[in-house]
Amino acid sequence: MTRPTARVLALLELLQTGGQRTVGDLAARLGVDERTVRRYAEHLADLGIPVQAQRGRYGGYRLSPGYKLPPLMLTDDEALAVVLGLRAAERAGLATTEHAATASALAKVSRVLPRALARRLDNLLSTAQFTTPVRATAPAGADALLSLASAAQAQRTVTIAYTAWDGRESRRELDVYGVVFHSGRWYVTGHDHGRDDVRTFRLDRIASVEQGDGSYVVPADFDAMTQVVSGIAAVRWSHEVSVVLRTTVAEASERLPRSAGRLSEHDDGVLLETRAERLDGMARMLAGLGWDFEVITPDALREEVLALAERLRVSAGRGAGARATAAPQSP
Repeated sequence: MTRPTARVLALLELLQTGGQRTVGDLAARLGVDERTVRRYAEHLADLGIPVQAQRGRYGGYRLSPGYKLPPLMLTDDEALAVVLGLRAAERAGLATTEHAATASALAKVSRVLPRALARRLDNLLSTAQFTTPVRATAPAGADALLSLASAAQAQRTVTIAYTAWDGRESRRELDVYGVVFHSGRWYVTGHDHGRDDVRTFRLDRIASVEQGDGSYVVPADFDAMTQVVSGIAAVRWSHEVSVVLRTTVAEASERLPRSAGRLSEHDDGVLLETRAERLDGMARMLAGLGWDFEVITPDALREEVLALAERLRVSAGRGAGARATAAPQSP
């Protein structure tokens, strides 16, 4: 490849990063003068690549928005990020209804990469091992997911066609507060006009999304992730738990994931409100945090904490008497 041709392709790669680049910036990046940059831009235009020029003191060049530009140029690091990102999405269950979409995208990326780089990435994918298993998923439709995300961004009301767990079908008018991916499923949460309450819906049960004309404002203190996780816990887990942790909200937020429950200020520290499937597991979790705590509810959790403390006391003393007997006596 001749040096001018290489620089023309380098200009194309710079423009592919998006936005407008000034002539001075491009000249500095390519190591040429501004007049040469303009000649390279004309050469790209002659090749049919839609380069837009902005005249004036701060003028420059950009590619026309929305143009599907061949070839897509990726550095080794960028190609690695794309391939590993697709594989991670596949394992995490982020795929939409088309289960083969990730494999197809990986194949397309591999086909346009230089042969040497494609071979190195294939070697990585064939030898790499992952500690987390592939998650069983309930994939959502791509159109529903994108439509709901657009509605959340624009704060526009939508109407969804929804099938409940028992097969009942309904149409729900919804102010979309957020979309959340949790444990292999996509969820949407927001204000359900028909129920006049905040509700959460699984995307794989949404047949269609129709954009409406209504608008809304999301409550300032609303957290979509907390709403979804706590809503799922309320359905699955029977024990409602309130505990005061002797720490600060900042420390508790850093140590505990959002899925652990709702955290709020309390006169004696931090109030943790959550639900639990097993109270013995909740007792072990609280003991493992290392903070003093006070159980507010339920009383059965106090009993589990006392039982755990007794087991730990017995375990700590086990074998101590035997070691004392075996110790050599002083003459």
